[in-house]
Amino acid sequence: MNSSAQSPTDPDAQPLAAATPAVISVSPTSGSTAGGTPVTVTGTAFTGATAVRFGATPAPSFTVSSDTQLTATTPPGTGTVQVTVTTPIGISNQFVTYTYVTTPAPVLSSVSPASGPAAGGTTVTLTGTGFTGATAVQFGTTSASFIVNSATQITATAPAGSGTVQVTVTGPGGTSNGQPFTYTTAPVPALTSLTPTSGPTTGGTTVTLTGTGFTGATAVRFGTTSASFTVNSATQITATAPAGSGTVQVTVTGPGGTSNGQPFTYTTAPVPALTSLTPTSGPTTGGTTVTLTGTGLATVGAVRFGATPAASFTVVSDTHITAVAPAGTGTVQVTVTTPGGTSNGISYTYSAAPTLSGVTPNQGPTSGGNTVTLTGTNLTGTTAVTFGATPATSFTVLSPTQITAVVPAGSAGPVTITVTAPGGTSALPSAYFYVSPPVLTGVAPPSGPLSGGNTVTLTGVHLIEATAVRFGTTAASGFTVVSDTQITAVVPVGAAGLADVTVNTAGGTSNPVSYTYLPAPVVTTLIPSQGPVSGGITFTLTGTNLAQTTTVLVGGTPAGFTVVSDSHIVVDALPGAPGTVNVTVTTPGGTSAPKTYTRVGSPGI
Repeated sequence: MNSSAQSPTDPDAQPLAAATPAVISVSPTSGSTAGGTPVTVTGTAFTGATAVRFGATPAPSFTVSSDTQLTATTPPGTGTVQVTVTTPIGISNQFVTYTYVTTPAPVLSSVSPASGPAAGGTTVTLTGTGFTGATAVQFGTTSASFIVNSATQITATAPAGSGTVQVTVTGPGGTSNGQPFTYTTAPVPALTSLTPTSGPTTGGTTVTLTGTGFTGATAVRFGTTSASFTVNSATQITATAPAGSGTVQVTVTGPGGTSNGQPFTYTTAPVPALTSLTPTSGPTTGGTTVTLTGTGLATVGAVRFGATPAASFTVVSDTHITAVAPAGTGTVQVTVTTPGGTSNGISYTYSAAPTLSGVTPNQGPTSGGNTVTLTGTNLTGTTAVTFGATPATSFTVLSPTQITAVVPAGSAGPVTITVTAPGGTSALPSAYFYVSPPVLTGVAPPSGPLSGGNTVTLTGVHLIEATAVRFGTTAASGFTVVSDTQITAVVPVGAAGLADVTVNTAGGTSNPVSYTYLPAPVVTTLIPSQGPVSGGITFTLTGTNLAQTTTVLVGGTPAGFTVVSDSHIVVDALPGAPGTVNVTVTTPGGTSAPKTYTRVGSPGI
């Protein structure tokens, strides 16, 4: 123990000297250069303080709360300054600092609601920026009580007033712009009924409030508890009951004040539950009978499609209800309400009626099997596609505007295409034509040269819709549909031998008829190679491809001939002037190279 210390019980002891003030911390450590920020200073020996300075500038006011704490209002300033406390004993010398920052004035972007009764009391949400540290909210020149929720939101209670006033927010950076708030003389809301009038203690029941003066409603309360709600009209509000117990009064508060109460009873009955709907969609016109499956349905008093009551409903059992859908649009939640509350929702979709606008291609074979594309609107969820009275073999919904369908077999002629979707049925009259398959009966001439280029005539039936003529797998060089029973076609190049000629139409591919590609004839020998100018003899041509010979020319003049075989022809020698002439053979395959025959005159005497 320090021997020089005085004992507190020593009668000769002298009083201890008072301590110099010491600053330990300040809060907040920064504020606006405009000053006016309340700052709490913590330290020791503050009793009897005579001054608080921020740098060299005295605080305009301060209050000593205790020997260890005081509150001072900052003077205007800039930069970072030392905070000191002065007492009769001395000045603190700890380097505790406070920083002046440039704080923007608050900006007010909206007030909601923008009106309320002259008596005040409206809860108003202010939205904007720079609300941190707000010191005042005023409605005109009248201060309001408020809570700063965040830097961008304040909740204020409107004071009493009249007319339209500007709402402003004052903070460290100054005072905001104004937003108008109108004091109204609107009528007090009047509540006439609730539907339903009871629900579970857990809340969640959708309750329809009926009455007058609901426009601009700012609150719906179940007892003293606020509920979420939607103002449907001046006479109807839909509210979700909060949790509660017993019987409470439901009230509506609007610009004109608070309505009378209507009783709502919290029950302990089980809440109904829905598990499924069948069907889950229907037309916007309503009228669809929907089966609801679930539990606790025996005492159902209401069935709603969204906010709209069902056109009618029947409780079949505790697990089943049938309801007739009202008119509606979009996807809504179907709910049921009992004294135990309102069930969960199951989605039901209102579908606009489908429309068909086209089919591509619009014709095909009577055998079906081809795929067509149907275009239109509202085709999502299509359940059936028919051609006449026959369902499509299959179909695929590609989008709300397009379906592909496999055409079933049908009889020749036009049929109506019909599409059935959740929104209804659409028909496109005589939109698709079944075409009979083409039939070929002959081709003339039945043969021609390998080089093609010759024209043949095809005969048959159902040829009018011809889209292609083929010789084997090769398309004709060109063709002309003369009538439903005749086509002329230009033969393409081909290989020697038979080729199947076919015709394609929307009705399919015809049976084949045979066409023969013939090589050109070749003459290798002519025996005898000479004869009298008077003719009267025959000569024999030997070669190949001679069987189809149609003409033998001797010196350009047709001569009589007999085809002995594919390699031999006997030709009648024609009379003529002495000399050499060319002999050629012509078949459907072409004309041979010439051989020479010499006419010899009678010897002179």
